[in-house]
Amino acid sequence: MTSPSFPTAKCSVLALSFCASFLTTTLTHAADRVVVLDSGEATLSLLDEAGHKVVATEPTGKEPHHLMITPDGSSLIVANSVSNDLMFLDPHTGSVQRRLEGIEDPYQLGFSPDHKWFVTAALRLDRVDIYRYDGHNFQLAKRVAVEKTPSHMTFASDNKTVFVTLQDSGELAAIDLPTQTVRWKMPVGKVPAGLWMTPGDRYLLVGMTGEDDVTVVDWRTQHIVKKITTGRGAHNFRNLDDGTHVAVTNRVDSTISILDYNNLTKTADITGLMPGPDDMELSADRRYLWVTFRFARHVGVIDLTTRKLIDTIAVGRSPHGIYFADRASVYPPNPD
Repeated sequence: MTSPSFPTAKCSVLALSFCASFLTTTLTHAADRVVVLDSGEATLSLLDEAGHKVVATEPTGKEPHHLMITPDGSSLIVANSVSNDLMFLDPHTGSVQRRLEGIEDPYQLGFSPDHKWFVTAALRLDRVDIYRYDGHNFQLAKRVAVEKTPSHMTFASDNKTVFVTLQDSGELAAIDLPTQTVRWKMPVGKVPAGLWMTPGDRYLLVGMTGEDDVTVVDWRTQHIVKKITTGRGAHNFRNLDDGTHVAVTNRVDSTISILDYNNLTKTADITGLMPGPDDMELSADRRYLWVTFRFARHVGVIDLTTRKLIDTIAVGRSPHGIYFADRASVYPPNPD
């Protein structure tokens, strides 16, 4: 009995090498998924980035709001705030790797730039929990009380400070990581939310969800430098990886403002969006900005060359966090 023959049997070694490389690249790209957290449904939606469509819906815990990649890039962490646990996913396929229970109310999460500290903001419990991290295990160092309703966070590059917005008290808090104590708090305005550190740790940008602006803070002197008018419900940030600009979502006005973080000015607004733009992710070529529409059960794709919304994809209720592996850089020390 003769063995079946295949066309590849006549390929040269070079051709076989090319075919194998092409097949591996194609399969890897096909496996990559956009992960969207449907916080109102205890699910996540997996989207095909190229095809702009949902390919699967998977269960999570209750109220998954935020997510971020582990420092080694091997896992995507989903924080299930009401279920009090973390889910670890394959960052390319979205498949579940493991769960870590006993992480209480992890609304927001972040790693320090040196990856030695893991921090969660327990919004409902009015505290920030600080863990030591060894690359795999999380050891609780201390639960730090901070009123009221700790929300978003970012870090200083020296790994000594995590900054947290306190939504209901209208404050910004600085917490010392080595001692796990509150170093200072300062008022910044109504309902502060998203935080973004400008390069060189010069200023903190604070999205004022209860106002229509971004507050610029000189955190070393605890002084408000200026307020940049953006739109009502200024909320969260994503750098555009061009050395100049950062985007901020305006949840109430349903717009996205583009800020020049060197000059501390607004340069443009993206309009014509669905209600409640919230979290954002940026394609590796820096052309497409993906955004979750918290009030519309959709995800949108914006072409940054025209600053127009070019597509929308229906997902679950109250979509919040979004991530895909093939993305533009996030500037440290800012977490995802």
